[in-house]
Amino acid sequence: MFSVLMEPDKSVSSSIRSTPYPVLRSENLRRWFLQQEADLFRYRFSQQLSGSVRKFLDLNDLHYTSILPNEKVELKTQLINSTFGMKELFDTQDFYKVPFTDALDLVRGRKIFLRHGLAYIPHNDLVSIVLNDFRTSLSRALAVTARGLPVIQEDERLQPLLKHLSYAYIGQDYSVQKNVGNISLDQLDSLATRSFPLCMRSLHYALRDQHHLRHGGRLQYGLFLKGLGLSLEQALTFWRTEFARGSIDPEKFEKGYAYNIRHAYGKEGKRTDYTPYSCMKIIQTNTPGPGDHHGCPFRHTDADLLRQRLQSHRLSSSEINQVMEYVKGMHYQLACQKYFEFTHKVEDGAFGLSHPNQYFEESQKLLSGGQHAKRENSGEVQKPVVAPVTMPQSSHPAQSSESQSTQLSASQVEEQELLEECFANGVVLRFVKGTVELG
Repeated sequence: MFSVLMEPDKSVSSSIRSTPYPVLRSENLRRWFLQQEADLFRYRFSQQLSGSVRKFLDLNDLHYTSILPNEKVELKTQLINSTFGMKELFDTQDFYKVPFTDALDLVRGRKIFLRHGLAYIPHNDLVSIVLNDFRTSLSRALAVTARGLPVIQEDERLQPLLKHLSYAYIGQDYSVQKNVGNISLDQLDSLATRSFPLCMRSLHYALRDQHHLRHGGRLQYGLFLKGLGLSLEQALTFWRTEFARGSIDPEKFEKGYAYNIRHAYGKEGKRTDYTPYSCMKIIQTNTPGPGDHHGCPFRHTDADLLRQRLQSHRLSSSEINQVMEYVKGMHYQLACQKYFEFTHKVEDGAFGLSHPNQYFEESQKLLSGGQHAKRENSGEVQKPVVAPVTMPQSSHPAQSSESQSTQLSASQVEEQELLEECFANGVVLRFVKGTVELG
């Protein structure tokens, strides 16, 4: 099995043994889990010294040969000219020779030196090659383990708990408004163009164009704006003003729409302070219908229309093709992250995208000149933002007749509360050799 970096007691098999049940049950969630493990692997690998990397490669039968000092000196000019930012790093950088077929992404981007069918990979880029092997090994192990799920599902005592386990949200939810009032309403148009993820950018301009959004769109976009720091008063002003440009006067707005906005801010009904939707929730729930603008564009938009939209955002044909490859493989969050990299002109975002508000924060870091989670030309490797654990959220405001979401029954709510109590007390279900463990 693929041994995890510098932790002899951990491997792909140990990752599988501690995998939560819902991840194994759903193909989409298996992909999500795979991405989180890949992000963690990338970070660990980036922190290793050359000696540790060579030991790791030998341990896992990855035969990537480090070039000798005399060959490095001989090829100095070619290596510097073919590798971005290598002039300052050359003396301290190790290079590895691998078959060029193992480094097609780097070859396609013309980022490395090629000779006699071999690609010369700098230490900082070797992770891209090794990561492919890790993902393949982990993906295969997940698929094999998932075949044992019927054993668990036969236990009727666990069925209610397991049924809703995948909808527990235990990561950063942007529920605490740290920047209330820092964003003014007249900034939204420019922010939408520069820093909104495609899903929220689409909602913003659909609202500006039509002066209305259906319930699913209002909820998804309204909670996103709330997470940015828009106060309740600002939100009411924003929606009231925009709707008034259409056919909804202020009186009709107060009767039909203001309540739901106050409800989302925890000022009505049960006074639950609702949180912005994560990527997984947007992708997996409340599929948009005709006339809707919510959802994930990479998941819910026709491929030809998506290409047109990406082209209108000034992505090149090559960049669009790279994004669409992820879409074709149903890696929607990776497609969005690639969109981030292309629109922000960075080579590697190096953060695990899992939330629209996280996308906005990372964009603002870059645009304000702050530290961003990517490799810098100085040679130091910045610690990437740890991707929040973003399983689909369970709670949402009461929905109008326009929404296609299904409300939870009283028994389901009770089961959900039991589940949340388990998480609050640190109870975790694990699949181990055909049985369920509580830990």
